[in-house]
Amino acid sequence: PLFEAAGSAAEERPVLPAPSVAEDVHADYRMLGTTLGPHPLSLLRGELQARRCRDFRQLAEIEPGALVRVAGLVRGRQRPGTASGVIFVTLEDEHGMLNVVVWRAVGEQQRRPLLQARLLQVEGHLEREAGVQHLIAGRLTDLSPLLDELMVSSRDFH
Repeated sequence: PLFEAAGSAAEERPVLPAPSVAEDVHADYRMLGTTLGPHPLSLLRGELQARRCRDFRQLAEIEPGALVRVAGLVRGRQRPGTASGVIFVTLEDEHGMLNVVVWRAVGEQQRRPLLQARLLQVEGHLEREAGVQHLIAGRLTDLSPLLDELMVSSRDFH
């Protein structure tokens, strides 16, 4: 009875802008840890190209031994006890995965980007044998600030 005399006031629905593709991707990663939308690196591809980073699909056209630069989301770091200090890093871009071999000396000299980067740029020599492709790291650069607030987690095994 308290509200019977008040009547109902017609309220207009607020008009909110639709989220951008990047905002949708950020929300997906925040809630699910992944997205069914575009891969985050596809949104950064222009910036990565400006940094002369190749995408993983382009690596098939490059001769083994060539010096290349790539960038990818860090999906895993492994340091097997039998590997004499070598760390294996798995990177992901919009076209797939790439394995990176980080020798002990490189890992010790560039420890911070190796262990902290969510988005890692790697310059190194491409190797391919029997259909298996990997990159021998020479220089590591943390590009995580390009991801803004995007939370990407990796599975690290030491």
